Amino acid sequence: QVRLVESGGGLVQAGGSLRLSCAFSGQIFSTDAMAWFRQAPGKEREFVAAIRWRGASTYYAESVKGRAIIARDNAKNTVYLQMNSLKPEDTALYYCARSSTYYGLPDYYFQSSTYNYWGQGTQVTVSS
Repeated sequence: QVRLVESGGGLVQAGGSLRLSCAFSGQIFSTDAMAWFRQAPGKEREFVAAIRWRGASTYYAESVKGRAIIARDNAKNTVYLQMNSLKPEDTALYYCARSSTYYGLPDYYFQSSTYNYWGQGTQVTVSS
């Protein structure tokens, strides 16, 4: 059974940094990918970043490019999202997600429908 557990959220001032963690259970395969999405109150869930297990290719939303880094630790079964230069508009519930299907085109990894396992989320609040 696949389980994803996020942690690391909290309250931070604008300009600050946070590192979110996603601990996952179950064997991971080279065809898998892990991602972070976020959802602010009253808004739709949006893609933040993704990493393919094969080759470790990474993808970022334009809104976080240059401020976010997604990384994995195979030994710890954990995926991280380092967020720097945080802005009030980064305030949201951040979700970790896992896809067990390999897609050749990167575009698929930006879509929430690609992911079949989700965590419960960790809240990030950025004060101005």
